[in-house]
Amino acid sequence: MLPPEQRLGAALERQDVLSVAFALRNDHVIVPLLTVDGPDQVRLFRRSDVDKYMLLLFSSLQTYAAMVPEEPEHRVAPYDRAMLVEFLEQNVGVLEAVWFDVAGPHPMQAAPQDVFDALRTSADEASGGEKRG
Repeated sequence: MLPPEQRLGAALERQDVLSVAFALRNDHVIVPLLTVDGPDQVRLFRRSDVDKYMLLLFSSLQTYAAMVPEEPEHRVAPYDRAMLVEFLEQNVGVLEAVWFDVAGPHPMQAAPQDVFDALRTSADEASGGEKRG
C-alpha cells in the first residue's frame, strides 16, 4: 500500500475515480491559499467568460508549483476530508468544477456536487448536512 501522501497522485495516474474518492476521504489534498492578511482563504480560479469558480486541488506542492511557476511563493494548506466537506458545503453553489492536478501530469475534473457527495459520511448527513446545488 502506498503512503498516504502518494495515494491521490497514484489514483490520478490511473484515472480511477473510486481511488481518488478514497484518497480524498482518508488522506489530505493540497489546497492553494490566497496571500491575504487575516485567516487563510482558499484560492479559487475563474475563466474570464463565466460567473462561477473552479476549485483546484493538488496531489503535492510540486504539482501546484508546476501550474504557477512564475509565482515566487506557493501558499498552500493540506486539507483533510472534514475540511473539504466544510469548504464545499459553504461553496458548492458557486463552483463550476473541481480540478485535480490541472497542470498534469494526470489531470482529472469532477462536478463539485459529486466531490461533496463522495466525501460525506452518514454522520455528516445525520448532523443536518444536505445536498446543495
